[in-house]
Amino acid sequence: MKISLNWLKAYLNINHSPEKIGEILTDIGLEVEGIKQIESIKGGLEGIKIGQVLTCEKHPNADKLKITTVNVGAESELQIVCGAPNVAAGQKVIVATIGTTLYPVEGDSFKIKKGKIRGEVSEGMICAEDEIGLGSDHDGIIVLEEDAIVGKDAKDHYKISTDFIYDIGLTPNRSDATSHIGVAQDLLAYFKTNEGFTGQVDLPDVVNFHSETKTLPFQVEIKDIKGCPRYSGVTISNVTIKQSPQWMKDRLNSIGVRPISNIVDITNFILHELGQPLHAFDADKIPARKIVIQTLPEGSKFTALDEKERTLSESDLIVCDDQSNGLCIAGVFGGISSGVTEQTKNIFLESAHFNASYIRTTSTKHLLRTDAAMIFEKGSDPNLTVYALKRAALLIKELGGGTISSEIIDKYPKEIKKKEIELHYASINEVIGTEISPDIVHTILSSMNMEIKPVDKESIAVKVPTNKADVLREIDLIEEILRIYGYNNVPISTTINSTINYQGHPSKNTIKRSIASFLSSHGFNEMMGLSLMEEKQIIPELSIDKSKLIFINNTSNIHLNILRPEPIVNGLVNVIHNHNYQQKDLKLFEMGRTYQIHKENNDEFVEDSFLSLFISGAHHEENWIQGGENKSNFYTIKKYTTFILSHLGIKSYQTDELKDERWAYGLNLFRGNKQIVRFGELSQAVLKELDIKQDVFCAEFDLDNLCLFASKQKLSVKPISKFPAVRRDLALVLDEEVEFSMVLAAAHKVKSKILQEVCLFDVYKNEEHLGAGKKSYAIKFIFQDQNDTLKDKAIDKEMNKLIKSFEDQNGAIIRS
Repeated sequence: MKISLNWLKAYLNINHSPEKIGEILTDIGLEVEGIKQIESIKGGLEGIKIGQVLTCEKHPNADKLKITTVNVGAESELQIVCGAPNVAAGQKVIVATIGTTLYPVEGDSFKIKKGKIRGEVSEGMICAEDEIGLGSDHDGIIVLEEDAIVGKDAKDHYKISTDFIYDIGLTPNRSDATSHIGVAQDLLAYFKTNEGFTGQVDLPDVVNFHSETKTLPFQVEIKDIKGCPRYSGVTISNVTIKQSPQWMKDRLNSIGVRPISNIVDITNFILHELGQPLHAFDADKIPARKIVIQTLPEGSKFTALDEKERTLSESDLIVCDDQSNGLCIAGVFGGISSGVTEQTKNIFLESAHFNASYIRTTSTKHLLRTDAAMIFEKGSDPNLTVYALKRAALLIKELGGGTISSEIIDKYPKEIKKKEIELHYASINEVIGTEISPDIVHTILSSMNMEIKPVDKESIAVKVPTNKADVLREIDLIEEILRIYGYNNVPISTTINSTINYQGHPSKNTIKRSIASFLSSHGFNEMMGLSLMEEKQIIPELSIDKSKLIFINNTSNIHLNILRPEPIVNGLVNVIHNHNYQQKDLKLFEMGRTYQIHKENNDEFVEDSFLSLFISGAHHEENWIQGGENKSNFYTIKKYTTFILSHLGIKSYQTDELKDERWAYGLNLFRGNKQIVRFGELSQAVLKELDIKQDVFCAEFDLDNLCLFASKQKLSVKPISKFPAVRRDLALVLDEEVEFSMVLAAAHKVKSKILQEVCLFDVYKNEEHLGAGKKSYAIKFIFQDQNDTLKDKAIDKEMNKLIKSFEDQNGAIIRS
């Protein structure tokens, strides 16, 4: 938001420097992000003088040029070559001297230099309006009145004014400070509290407003009272549409608002003066003279002032005529069918209070972030509409003529009253951390136009003006008091207080950091995907239940219309992105959240945490030492998955094979009804649909369960045995259906105290040697005793137990 210092001074007597005002604004919560000095004419006409043409002769080498001598009040006259058709001896003119920088209306700025034009010396420039930014006329040079003083600076002749513009980062809760008068009232509160100021904000006088005739009456009907709690209007007849006076243009230009015409400029002026948006309709384009505020059916069309046709939704509040034809998107943007043009003679002027949530939804959906919308969505003052209407009507009479031709129409079905809040002195001092006397509290509140009445010795009741839409609770009042009292006035404590927080060990954040550090040390790169994604990315091959998707109304990017249901989609998008940039060897991980609707829990929205891994391409960098097969495979993803579990001390879990269509082969590790991780190789159907041309391996951890089980592990350490380990190998002939996990389970049932490791190191299949439906597992066993050197007899005894367990549990035949 931009605020003009000169404009502020029209309402409040300010004697502080521009820099000091900037500091005060920041102190009271209106953070000044920048201060810029401007002139009413760019460059301030520096270096430009008033001169008098003494002689004017034809240029010897050019028919359209003339050689002049000009007196600019200097010791000697200037010779200037001029091409203007109206230049003549005796004229008082505007002269840009050598070294002056000119800022023309069109084109880039340029500097006046001494030079030769067609062989004749020229020591300056006699200027036209457009060449110095005074206007658009370029038909000839400016000829001044006879009483113009030769040698006088042009900036003094034209009374060029300077101004300081504050760029304020207005927070969404400051509905009371969206205008110059709103900012002036905040400054007044500061001056009264901290400097003993006794003045007031000079509000524009509307006492002379009255209805002159009733020749153009209008009717107003509010069909959606929630969307439009108040609607006021008045008509003005026989206005003249023309350019605004210079003072109005200067006010608007100073804050970056382009002047258009007197009527439109007045509505913009009131918006930035009072913080009340207005809209002017061409009354003759509303034949029935009736305004209806309502919503229209989904899919209705509306053509706005920018000549673009927009499709409306049933939540868009529209100002219509009696036939439900849209005249304006309420509080956001006008319609082309009823806008004010140069031919307009009679206008209907709107001043309304619209529901903030309606305006916010509509303006963001249609990408119409107008100044009016940004005020309404913060919460405009419902009790300002009539005053703003009177102020605007009087300005229209002053600058555009015309007659006020109706009574004020004011539809206000349910009055919005000031909110009353009980404020306790003890709460103020407790929150702020210092004692503020009740007298200072009363001064601050009164200076912000808040009514006060005592409740008891410890508290007061405060009525909050309706322009402060965000002040709803006692804590909000305390924030207002602190703003004006001054954050810098609160003493810094000499003591330090701290709170000891206990969190179970290991904490979720600790585990996440540990996992991230572990994966990074093994060559993984972290991904950071959006929680938003496109619905079309949910391809059928991923087997994601679309009934569980959570759709959102994303007005900033309509393509990102759902929340991420599973981590696999974002991961594959990143794989594709890297492959497209010729990064084929990938090890990626991501920690984030997924979002789904749980049908079994009454369509409850559920948010889960995940850790995902994606591996594709070479297992390690190509080098001359490591030869052989280098492509990642199922066992690569399995290795890192089990590494993470081992790293967190998670050892006991159950295993199932994944039957999901997205997996070529995969495993699901779980404990009871809680899933820990599922991992494996993605199916070729998924990869083909996404045009991924090499294998991809994925792991999806439930991060909450991972932390749950990790936090329950009792990790222990023991010394390395001083006694040697012994290895024995065994070949088992088994049925094809028997998995190694079953063999491992049979080995653990023996409960041997000296068996340290069971490892599968070879799988052999041959129908001729083993028989149909058979396979052979070659397994190594590592035995070790912590207290003694093992003897063959003890090892043989353990091996016999293992063999019997394999025969009984797995139907194994020992292969000799």
